[in-house]
Amino acid sequence: MIDEFAKDNLHARLRRDRKALLWKLDGLSEYDARRPLTATGTNLLGLVKHVAGVEARYFGEVFDRPYPEPLPRWQDHDGSDLWAAENETRDQIFAFYRRASEHSDATIDELALDAPGHVPWWPEPYTRTNLFAVLVHVLGETNRHAGHADILREGVDGRTGMRPEHETQVDEEARAAYRAKVEQAARSAASAKG
Repeated sequence: MIDEFAKDNLHARLRRDRKALLWKLDGLSEYDARRPLTATGTNLLGLVKHVAGVEARYFGEVFDRPYPEPLPRWQDHDGSDLWAAENETRDQIFAFYRRASEHSDATIDELALDAPGHVPWWPEPYTRTNLFAVLVHVLGETNRHAGHADILREGVDGRTGMRPEHETQVDEEARAAYRAKVEQAARSAASAKG
């Protein structure tokens, strides 16, 4: 009974966090969805593409349920899973994420939490694992990258919130006052140490 509760709970959180990640691109121009927003080139559409590949691989080959489309070899990692080429559309990447999610959902639904898996790219002795560990791992990856997306989107246009129902009208004056308060605390702490 606890296994089904845990599986249902983790799976529901994964579904929720997938939506949150996709929502971060709502209303953005093609350029803003794709442009590098950090020194290392991190961008919003690339995060979606990357997480889609993570799901396809972890809930596919790890459980001998290969994803039905070709995936790039991770050993040849050139970063191409972290950005969208000019010939890749947002719709194509979102569709890839939906298909990868459906494949993942089928694996999660059909296997027990203790179903064995093998992650060849993990270090020994961790290569032998199970659905529970992979589900927790992928949920963590999705959350991590959704957090990146939160920060990137805030930098693009100030939009914050985890999901559409959490979005509120931004009070620019209150936001500026809060930021000034945090800045002052940082400066005070630095001068006390220096």
